[in-house]
Amino acid sequence: MQLKTMTFHYMLLLLFALPLIKTTSISPRKQAESLIKWKDGLSSSSSSPPSLLNSWSLTNLSSLCNWTAIVCTKTRTVSEIQLSRMEINGTLALFDFSLFPNLTHFNLSGNYFRGPIPSAIGNLSNLTTLDFNNNSLYNSYNGFSGPIPNSIGLISGLQYIDLSNNFLEGKIPPSIGKLRELQSLDLSYNSLNSSIPSELGLCTNLTHLSLSSNKFNGELPLSLSNLKNLVELRLDANLFIGQILPSLVSNWTELVSLYLQDNSFSGTISAEIGLLTQLQYLRLYSNEFRGEIPQSLGNLSQLQGHYLSDNHLTGEIPQSLGKLTKLQQLYLSDNHLTGEIPQSLGKLTQLQQLYLSDNHLTGEIPQSLGNLSRLQRLDLSVNNLTGVIPRISGMLDLKLLSLSNNNLTWVIPIFLFLAVGLTGLDYLNLSSNSLSGAIPSELRMLTELDVFNASHNHLSGEIQSALAELLTLSISMYDFSYNNLTGPFPTCGIFNKVPTSAFVGNHGLWSAEGPTECKSSSTNSKSAKKNMVSVFLYSFLGFTVGAISIAALFLMFRKRSTIRPQVIKTSQNFESVEAMILQEEVKFTFAEVVKAVDDFHEKYCIGEGGFGKVYKAELQSGQVVAVKRLNTDDSNDVPAINLQSFQNEIRTLTTIRHRNIIRLYGFSTRRGCIFLLYEYLERGSLGKALYGVEGVTELGWLTRVKIVQGLARALSYLHHDCSPPIVHRDVTVNNVLLEQEFEPRLSDFGTARLLSIDSSNWTNIVGSLGYMAPELAYIMQVTDKCDVYSFGVVALEVMMGRHPGDMLESQLSESSTSMKGNADLLLKDVLDQRLEPPANELAKAVVLVMSIALACIRTRPGLRPTMHFVSQNLSAQSLPCLPKPFGMLTINKLSMLTINKLSALEN
Repeated sequence: MQLKTMTFHYMLLLLFALPLIKTTSISPRKQAESLIKWKDGLSSSSSSPPSLLNSWSLTNLSSLCNWTAIVCTKTRTVSEIQLSRMEINGTLALFDFSLFPNLTHFNLSGNYFRGPIPSAIGNLSNLTTLDFNNNSLYNSYNGFSGPIPNSIGLISGLQYIDLSNNFLEGKIPPSIGKLRELQSLDLSYNSLNSSIPSELGLCTNLTHLSLSSNKFNGELPLSLSNLKNLVELRLDANLFIGQILPSLVSNWTELVSLYLQDNSFSGTISAEIGLLTQLQYLRLYSNEFRGEIPQSLGNLSQLQGHYLSDNHLTGEIPQSLGKLTKLQQLYLSDNHLTGEIPQSLGKLTQLQQLYLSDNHLTGEIPQSLGNLSRLQRLDLSVNNLTGVIPRISGMLDLKLLSLSNNNLTWVIPIFLFLAVGLTGLDYLNLSSNSLSGAIPSELRMLTELDVFNASHNHLSGEIQSALAELLTLSISMYDFSYNNLTGPFPTCGIFNKVPTSAFVGNHGLWSAEGPTECKSSSTNSKSAKKNMVSVFLYSFLGFTVGAISIAALFLMFRKRSTIRPQVIKTSQNFESVEAMILQEEVKFTFAEVVKAVDDFHEKYCIGEGGFGKVYKAELQSGQVVAVKRLNTDDSNDVPAINLQSFQNEIRTLTTIRHRNIIRLYGFSTRRGCIFLLYEYLERGSLGKALYGVEGVTELGWLTRVKIVQGLARALSYLHHDCSPPIVHRDVTVNNVLLEQEFEPRLSDFGTARLLSIDSSNWTNIVGSLGYMAPELAYIMQVTDKCDVYSFGVVALEVMMGRHPGDMLESQLSESSTSMKGNADLLLKDVLDQRLEPPANELAKAVVLVMSIALACIRTRPGLRPTMHFVSQNLSAQSLPCLPKPFGMLTINKLSMLTINKLSALEN
């Protein structure tokens, strides 16, 4: 009996000792040999194996704990592997997880690892930190693919998981619920495409959860209400649906950041959101939320950013928002809000941006808004506001003021121009109101003004006398059309090369040569203006919007023998369609255009491409327009075009409003041809200027920076200010046109927008070689990040004076020596050698453009910044100091300059 008892005790002791025996049997030498075997399968841009791991050597086995990136335990076995940002290429296939049971930190971030995450990772039973993220702050990325292994649930002590910016697919494994110590989980920027498992709610120690930019779908599980310690929750840019239930919100009382934007969440915004008193950033924009904005939002005293734009919210703006005294951004635009603007908003003295546009707000603009001394952007456009423009001279930092498309009356107040703080105003839009009186001569006080639109009002008096002192004003875009202005047509100062379209609709204006009235419509009613989208002078649209699209359609359908019903098949059907000139201020007819070009005589042809010819038409009024002729008779079988859809698309495209997008006037059909009518720009394309004499004589560094800035503004507008967003699809130097002062106009966009609904293969023909994003080669899907890539190519080309082909190739070649060579290139040797190197502030501006352009051409779409980010930073008032003398800066150093800015991209 005693023997049996002793035997049992020995067996029990042996059972408890097994883990210790297993651990101690793994010697440092075995671990060293295993790491060397893994290293031999790795490479870097400079060598294979990576030179940074030279200490991992068979001749150095006894010094394992002194190896690069290795940290050991007291028993001299490996506890940490820290390989972040070493430019290593490779996989985990040769890594023997079973030999590293004491590993607590495994960090491969910012490298070029790829392939699946092996299920054997579950052997790392003591792991607390797993960091495989792509580290988008650096010009490198991991590419782990496949599913997240279910075995990850075996690592019970995990506290930190970062697998962001990879190619992971599938679902979050339910075993995640076993990680009860987990504090931070970041799976953002992958392709995960399931619903959130309810088991995630078991990870009750989570403080940071980010699932942004995936394809997660379904409703949020109620188990997430258990995550009471959450400080940051990011679920933005997914496919989530359903309501955000009160039971969820009421338990997230520790939240500082809540990002739910760009989903399809519906229902009302729960009043329980007022319980989140620690909240600083609330982003709910671009969803399907309905109902009223809860008064309880006034309880969020720490709130700095409040974004509710682009929903279906109704009711009035709560007075309680006036309690948010730390608020810096308030976005409520693109909803269905009614009532008056609360006076209480005047208490938000920290507010920098206030967007209330595109609602149904009524009443007068509150005087209290004049107290917002830090406000930089105020947009109250497209509402039903009445009364006079109040005194807002307290807005000392105001840069943008848009009050267009309202019912504002009386005169343009002089204080707009006399206030000390408003001298920095660069965008002023007062169009489509009922303002009267003269244009104040004090306009000259706005020395930074770049855009001024006073069209569609009842302004009177002479422009010449009012604006005679605008000789030095930097204004480049202006619109005084459709008013009651009188006197001679202005020719002084900025009006030397004025387009007549800026003054049409003013019957009393006359030319200096004689009393020739500007042609205009006989009606100028408020209702007519409200029915048409505000026609801004700078509402320029694609050079030949849809031209490539239609031609591509012709090519794709050339051999089709069957045509869907309810479409136009023959050119004869086009004869019955009237000219569709859709811009309200355009007062010429298509017949005048035909006459001006002598029925499209070859002597008026100014260009010819694969999709038709372009003609220059000088009309009797003095206006010059360009006409793109798309011939549909090039084949025996005219393609199927749904003309109604075509018209609707043209109508949509003509409503786009931006100074850096060329204006499309409309279209016409005649004798089997489609004609697109658009603004004529004499300087032609950026490509022509860049590679011609102008490239040396007139395209200096300042002008090139200005061109890149304008192009960035245009794309940012299309991506972030249009609803739905518009992707250009073909950004090249030849699709950017230049006006007289080299202000750029984005043109030729809408590729494939006008294709018939049956054209499923459009991705095969989108874009131009040398400018297309690399992902198009394998996913065949155009996204806004394709535009970002193309922009980066154009920006580099403008600065380098040549196409950056070699640089693009090195980006695609993960292990090529050319990447290393490009990285060591000096910036001064890369720039256009026809120009003297930039100096002082110009050098800073050029460096900023180049560093951002390099970020835009990153191979992985998720690493590229948004065009909003690009535009904001290129137009920043202050330029960052150079980290080194200009002549010592390398391409590699430039790639690092955007680190801080890109890290704040979603903050």
